Amino acid sequence: MLCHMAIIAIPSCSARNATRYTNILKTLGAETRLLTPKDDGRRTAADMMNGVGGLMLPGGPDVDPILYDEQPDTQAGLEVDRALDDLDLGLLHHALERDMPILAFCRGMQLLNVACGGQLVQDVPGHRIEHGTSSSPDSTEVLYHQIYLSPGSKAAAVIGMAGFFKVNSLHHQGLFEAQRSPRLMSTAYSVEDGLIEGLESPNHSWVIGLQCHPERQKEVPGIFANLFVAFQERADSYE
Repeated sequence: MLCHMAIIAIPSCSARNATRYTNILKTLGAETRLLTPKDDGRRTAADMMNGVGGLMLPGGPDVDPILYDEQPDTQAGLEVDRALDDLDLGLLHHALERDMPILAFCRGMQLLNVACGGQLVQDVPGHRIEHGTSSSPDSTEVLYHQIYLSPGSKAAAVIGMAGFFKVNSLHHQGLFEAQRSPRLMSTAYSVEDGLIEGLESPNHSWVIGLQCHPERQKEVPGIFANLFVAFQERADSYE
């Protein structure tokens, strides 16, 4: 009997930006489908997601503030890619409507919040090396901070424990409770300033977002690798 292997869709600004994610998933036996903005406009979300069992939203450029009804702050140092935003949002809404498993990191978690009607703080100081970039997959300059992951969250169940963790921090946008979509629940917080570090959808079977970058596996606790294993297994069983 043939074993069904999932196709994981990964929208990204480039193949290079998606490398760490695709490499991890491939080691787990998942087939990945890289989607870039050049695919948008030529195919519908349904076409691009045909045969897909899960959607992974990786880190990347800043989310355009226009999408959450704000004007861009000229002092925020924004680097946006509206074509990527539009691609991501189309795929995300497609996946949410079909209760497809979704795993979202950094920009991906922020986009999940925006897609569900939330907002973002355009510039949050102290969460990345200021002269570095938040989206470079090859950056070696990383800040670390403590987060608290709530017991009872799907992420804690998947990882294998809740509590305090030291994780990497490479972002300058984010959200607090005031910006959180009411359709999502907070599952993790930064100990230092209360920034939301985890989001989940109580209205879907498996939608997990984290602000950190678990794909940079040496910069987070080893048990965070369980996120990828559980996501791949969930995608395999999606129908």
